[in-house]
Amino acid sequence: MPNVLVVHPSVPANTAAELVAYARANPGKLYYSSGGNGSAAHITMEYFKLQTQADIVHVPYKGTGPSVTDLIAGQVSMTITGIPPVISHIRAGKLRALGVSSLQRVDALPQTPTISESGVKGFDAVQWYGIVAPAGTPREIVMKLNADIRGIMQSPEMRERLNTEGAIATTSTPEEFAAHIRSEIARWGAVIKRAGIQAD
Repeated sequence: MPNVLVVHPSVPANTAAELVAYARANPGKLYYSSGGNGSAAHITMEYFKLQTQADIVHVPYKGTGPSVTDLIAGQVSMTITGIPPVISHIRAGKLRALGVSSLQRVDALPQTPTISESGVKGFDAVQWYGIVAPAGTPREIVMKLNADIRGIMQSPEMRERLNTEGAIATTSTPEEFAAHIRSEIARWGAVIKRAGIQAD
């Protein structure tokens, strides 16, 4: 699930590069909302700040809904969040999308570049979901579940549903998914440590 970086229309930036330049020239003037300390939006924006050396102030909310509501009202400058909560506001012109956080564009927002294309080269930060079984589940059951789930994920109906939500369907073997989990723990653990993030 790629996130999308959105700003209030009052923010003088049409690309991620312009946003970074403005934030650097105006340290502490921009505020970003998140669904709370330790949330995906919080961690992703702190990663963005680490990558760009932009000085943007975090304002944590109790959930994505209040975070987006205050962004639309202009109480904060921006957020980075999943596509479903903001897509109607982007289409209505209430928010401006600067980029999606994956390395590939998404069908739900085909005209929106990636953040990497928009000026922060190599930026890649997506939320992902997977299915796990209890430790010790017999290998044949794990492989049967894996095969069935892969079949469902590749079906045209599921792909269409995920596309409309701004999601990208991917599948893997159990071993590949385990390796992915390990690499993500290491990667985001380092970001959390560098940014000094603590959950509520």
